[in-house]
Amino acid sequence: MVTGGATGIGLAIAQVFAANGATVHVLDIDGTGASAACAAMVAAGGAAHAYSCDVASRMSVRAAFAKVKERGGITILVNNAGIANVANLGNTKDEDFERVYQVNVRSVFYCSQAALEHMEASGGVILNLASIAASSGLADRFAYSMSKGAVRAMTYSIAKDYLAKGIRCNCISPARVHTTFVDNFIAKNYPGREKEMFANLAKSQPIGRMGEPKEIANLALYLCSDEAAFVTGTDYPIDGGFFALRG
Repeated sequence: MVTGGATGIGLAIAQVFAANGATVHVLDIDGTGASAACAAMVAAGGAAHAYSCDVASRMSVRAAFAKVKERGGITILVNNAGIANVANLGNTKDEDFERVYQVNVRSVFYCSQAALEHMEASGGVILNLASIAASSGLADRFAYSMSKGAVRAMTYSIAKDYLAKGIRCNCISPARVHTTFVDNFIAKNYPGREKEMFANLAKSQPIGRMGEPKEIANLALYLCSDEAAFVTGTDYPIDGGFFALRG
């Protein structure tokens, strides 16, 4: 199960999983987009099912998980769905802070809790998408950084509490990844300066470029596979040298 799997990193994860033999269940608030994504995966020879789901709503999550259970249950949950907010402490609005919390934090709580019913008897893997913002000060990302710090903390807690149940839990912390969100953000905030701003954002990673969604997906595939059976309770940066090589 991949939340937010209709676009961006979530879509790349769903595609890589499907290409490697997984039956993928894509949850997204954009049900039409999820259906189109799954249709493409099926056309490519994979197995994929789409569900319209607001992961910030416990009722919506429970309904989606019930439908997945009818198709056989869940052994892997990827909590990928998330939103961003550009603001510092002083100019963060109440409604924006709350929305980021609902989508980025409560969704991990709701979906992970629902997944326990499928995993407690026979084990499984929960993989959360955190961010370098969880452990590094990023300008004008107050609410977003708060939410991703919570995701990382929940990862450690789940890994500790459910180790004896055979449930592994890790998180990935990407630096900036080139998705349509980045393109739309630049177009909205820097009209006429798109190329310049794209280059500036790319250079914020020491490696000199943004990550690609499939690069994150390949790491997700490893962490959710049997090859990573010895890995739990870990935050994996995939950041183009952001932490180690910043001058």
